[in-house]
Amino acid sequence: MSMVSRGILLNPFMALLYIPFMAKIIALAIGSLAGGFARYYLAGAVYRILGTTFPYGTLAVNLTGCFLIGLFSVLAEEKFLIGPNGRLLLMVGFCGAFTTFSTFIFETSNLMRDGETLQTLLNITLSVIAGFLVFRMGVLLGELI
Repeated sequence: MSMVSRGILLNPFMALLYIPFMAKIIALAIGSLAGGFARYYLAGAVYRILGTTFPYGTLAVNLTGCFLIGLFSVLAEEKFLIGPNGRLLLMVGFCGAFTTFSTFIFETSNLMRDGETLQTLLNITLSVIAGFLVFRMGVLLGELI
């Protein structure tokens, strides 16, 4: 049965979904858009409630993102309830735009699960210490401009 006989060409958006690559792009885009908005609104709400004397909003986003990527990873990898495009939508798109901290925790957890203790510690150390150092370098460069 061709795409025309199924009426797919009558709706160009539906035709795009039949192209596997486009389905991935659409899932990633929707997840990223939703994650970005969720981050903005959750952090803002937390800051309005708790104030800005401590990065409560960022903390709330990071902890929520860690919870969600943990949940989604089990649903995808152990329960098989989330397929490849769902992973792109939820784990890469949504969680990636919501917080990269959740991805850091997920990847570090995978290293630990695989028995890569040295790699786990190296990832934590480099991400935190090197991340802070290059952040400071960026600040210094920005101040010179």
